[in-house]
Amino acid sequence: MRKNDMVRTQERMYTTALPPQHSDSDRRIIDTPGPSLHLYQVWKGNNRFCFNGRIILGPDSRSLLLTVSLIVVPVILFCAFVSQRLVEQFPRHIGNLIVVLCPLFAVYVVILLLITSARDPGIIPRSLHPPEPEDDGYVSSISSDWPGSQNGPPGVPPTKDTMVNGVIVKIKYCQTCMLYRPPRCSHCSICNNCVERFDHHCPWVGQCIGKRNYRFFFMFVSSTTMLCLYVFAFCWVNIMKIMDAYHCNLWRALSRSPVSGFLILYTFGAAWFVGGLTGFHLYLIFTNQTTYENFRYRYNVKMNPYSRGCFRNVGEVFFSKIPRSKHNFREMVKGDSSSVYATSMSLRHPMSPEMPKTSSDIEMGKRQAVAAEDLEDIQSQIDSVGGLERCGTQPRHTNWDHKTNWESSPDIQMLAAEFGMEHGSTGRQKIEGANDLKT
Repeated sequence: MRKNDMVRTQERMYTTALPPQHSDSDRRIIDTPGPSLHLYQVWKGNNRFCFNGRIILGPDSRSLLLTVSLIVVPVILFCAFVSQRLVEQFPRHIGNLIVVLCPLFAVYVVILLLITSARDPGIIPRSLHPPEPEDDGYVSSISSDWPGSQNGPPGVPPTKDTMVNGVIVKIKYCQTCMLYRPPRCSHCSICNNCVERFDHHCPWVGQCIGKRNYRFFFMFVSSTTMLCLYVFAFCWVNIMKIMDAYHCNLWRALSRSPVSGFLILYTFGAAWFVGGLTGFHLYLIFTNQTTYENFRYRYNVKMNPYSRGCFRNVGEVFFSKIPRSKHNFREMVKGDSSSVYATSMSLRHPMSPEMPKTSSDIEMGKRQAVAAEDLEDIQSQIDSVGGLERCGTQPRHTNWDHKTNWESSPDIQMLAAEFGMEHGSTGRQKIEGANDLKT
C-alpha cells in the first residue's frame, strides 16, 4: 500500500500543469508597455537586419564573405597575372575587351548574390493565435483522425486538404507560426520562418530561397557557371599561346604561368559544382518543382499538381511579376501589440482564452509536428498511422503476469504521466489499473 501511495504521489506530481516560466526579457515586455519599436526590432525569426530594417539577411549571412571571396579572388588573379599576357598576344582591342569583361562579369555575379541574400524570400506573416476551427480561409476536408491532432490547439487538426488545379493537396499546420501553411510553403528551421514556395536554405547565400528571390538565385548560379567557364577557357588560351611562343610542352608552359594552372584546376572543379546545380534547377524550372518538393514528394513518379507545361513553367519563374513583401520591417509597432506578439511567440502560447495550453503540451505538439513532417503522405498511410497510435500513444497489450514488464516501473509511470497531461483521467485510470494488477 505504501508503494501504491508513492506511485500516486508521483503521478500527481507529473500530471500537474506547471505555470509558464517567463524569462527576464519576457517579464520586462509584459510588465512595461515600452516605447513603439520597428517591426524588425521585435522580429521573432532568426534573421539579421541592416540599415534600420531596409535589408533582411539570414542567420548565417557571414557565409557571404566566403562566397564573395571565392568569386573575387580568382578574378583578381586572372586580371593580374593572366589577362596581361592575353593583351600582348591578341590584337589590342580584343585583349582589352578580354581584360574588361571578366571583372564586369564578376561584379554582375556579386550583385546577383547580394540581391538574393538581402531580399525577403517570401516570409508568411505569423498569426498571434491559433486559427478558430473551420475559420481559417480554406474550405476543405479536415484530416482529424491523425493522433497528433490531440496535441495541437483544440479543434485545429495538423493537416488539411485543399484543391490545387483539380488535385487534392495536403497543407499542414505550423506550430511555431500558428497558421496553416499555404500550398508549397514550408517552415525553415534555420531562419525560423514559413517561406512561400520554399525551395531550400542555401548556406552559400546565407538566406532561404523562396518565391521572391528564386529567380535571382538561378541567375546567380548560372552566371557563376559562365564566369567559371570564361576564366577556364582563357587560361587554356594563355597556356596554348605560351606553348606556341616558346615551343615548349604543356608542363613547361604551366611552369611559366603557374597561376593559369591553378585557375584551370579551380574553375574546373567550381564549374562542375555550379554547373551541375544550374542543370538541376533548369530541370526543376521546366517541371515546376522546388528542391524541397523534388526530394520529398517525388513528382517525377507521380502527378505534379503545379506543372502547367514547359513554356508556362518557365514563364512563371522568369516573366511573372514578383509579389511585394508581406512585411514592412520599418513599420512602427505599438508597445502593447509588440508585447503580445513577442510574448506569444517566445512562449509559443496561444493567446486565445478559449484555448489554454501548458508549455509542455506545446512542446509535445512540436515533437509530433516534426514527426509528421517526415511522413510523405499522411492520408494515404492511415493504416500505418493506426499502428503508430497503438504503439506510441497507448500501452502495448502484453501479458500482465510477466514481472519483467514492471522492473522499470518509475520510467513507465513517468511516460504514462506525460501522456496523462494530454489524455487526462484516462491515463490515470490505466496507471491505477496497472498498480492494482501488480498488487
